[in-house]
Amino acid sequence: MTVRIGAEEEFHVLDAESGRLVPRAGRLLERLGTTGFSSELQQSAVESNSEVHDTLDGLYADLSGTRRRLAAAAAHEGLAVVAAGTVPLARVTPRDVTADPRFRRMAEEYRRVADEQLICSAQVHADVPDRDTAVRAMCLVSPWLPPLLALSASSPYWLGSDTGYASWRTMLWQRWPTAGPAGCYRDAAAYDAAVAELIGSGVISDTGMLYQDVRPSAHQRTLELRIGDACPRAETVVLIAGLFRALVRDACHRLERGADPRCDGHHEWLRAAGWRAARSGLEGPLVDPWTRRAAPAHLVLRRMLHRLRPALEASGDFVTVRDLLDEALAAGSAADRLRRTVREADLPTGIDLLVTETRGDRLQARAGTRRARPQAATRHAGDRSRLHPVTPG
Repeated sequence: MTVRIGAEEEFHVLDAESGRLVPRAGRLLERLGTTGFSSELQQSAVESNSEVHDTLDGLYADLSGTRRRLAAAAAHEGLAVVAAGTVPLARVTPRDVTADPRFRRMAEEYRRVADEQLICSAQVHADVPDRDTAVRAMCLVSPWLPPLLALSASSPYWLGSDTGYASWRTMLWQRWPTAGPAGCYRDAAAYDAAVAELIGSGVISDTGMLYQDVRPSAHQRTLELRIGDACPRAETVVLIAGLFRALVRDACHRLERGADPRCDGHHEWLRAAGWRAARSGLEGPLVDPWTRRAAPAHLVLRRMLHRLRPALEASGDFVTVRDLLDEALAAGSAADRLRRTVREADLPTGIDLLVTETRGDRLQARAGTRRARPQAATRHAGDRSRLHPVTPG
C-alpha cells in the first residue's frame, strides 16, 4: 500500500535585531495569507501545513519552499522565524495569547501552563487504512518514538539560560494533562470511549487537546506523530518523517498478519525513555526499545534503521533515510550545535545559527552535495490536499 505523509511545522517569531521572541505572528500571517498557515495559542508562533506527499523528496521541496516564503515575509516586517523547540530569549506573560475564544478559554483554565507554551513542534502524519488500525498501531510504534524525539532535540535554552536538557520543550509540554505515551486500546471504539471520558471529566474541552506522543487524527485517516521538537534543518523533519512512515507501514503489516501488540500494560518505561531522550538528545544514552536498557544513541538508531529496512525499502526511502541518519549522527543534535556555537561565540550568534538553518542557507551553500539530502522533486499532481491544522503546539 502507498503510505502518504505530510507535516505540520511551527515557527517562533523573533525580532530580527534583538533575537527576542515577539507577539507579532498576526502581522506575519497578514502578509502570508491564510493558505497553508495558521495561528497558535501564543501570538509569537505560526504554523505551516504541508501538502500530502508520496515521496520524501516531495516533502523536502515543500518544507524548504515554505521556509523560504516565511523568511522572506518575516524580513519585510523586521522579523525572523526559527524552527526549534524553544528560543533562548523570551519572556513569559499572560497577555500574549492569540485573540481566539478557544485559546482564551485555555489560557484562563490552564494559567501558567498556557503562559509558558512558548514552544514549537514538528508533527508528521502518515496514512493508515482505517481508524481501528490507527488505534492498534499506536501500541506497536510507541516504543520507537523516543529515538525520534532525540533526533529532533533543539531546545536546550529557556528564558536565557541552559537547562541541561536537549529538549526542554518536552519538559514544558509534559505538563498538559494528556501529554505523554498514548497507551494501548483494542480498537477505535475503546479509544473513543476513553477520549469521551476525558472530555466528560472537564479536564480537557475537546479532542484537539489530546497531546499524546502519537494519536489517530480526528479529521483524517492518518496516524499523527507529536513527540518531537520543531527542527532547524528541514532534512531532520524529512528523516523523522521517513522513519515514522516506516514504523507505521511495519505496524500495519504486522496487524494484517494478525500480530498481537503484546502490550504488557507497563508504560512507565516509555515515559522514562521519553525523559531520557529529552535529557540526552543524540549526545548521551537512550533507552533501547528492545532491551529497555541504556545504550548509546547512535547504536539505538542504527538498530532501528536495520529493523525498519524492509518497510523503508517498500516506500523507496532506505537510501535517503540511511544517508540522512548518517549526517544527523555526524552533525549532532540541533541542541548540541546551538550549545557549541554559544560556547565558541555567544548567545546572539547561537540565535543567528537557528535563523540561518531555518531559512535553509546551509542547504544552498551545499547545493552540489546529493548525499544526506533529498533531491528537490516535482510534486505529484494528485497530492494537493493540505493537512488539517491542529492547535495548539
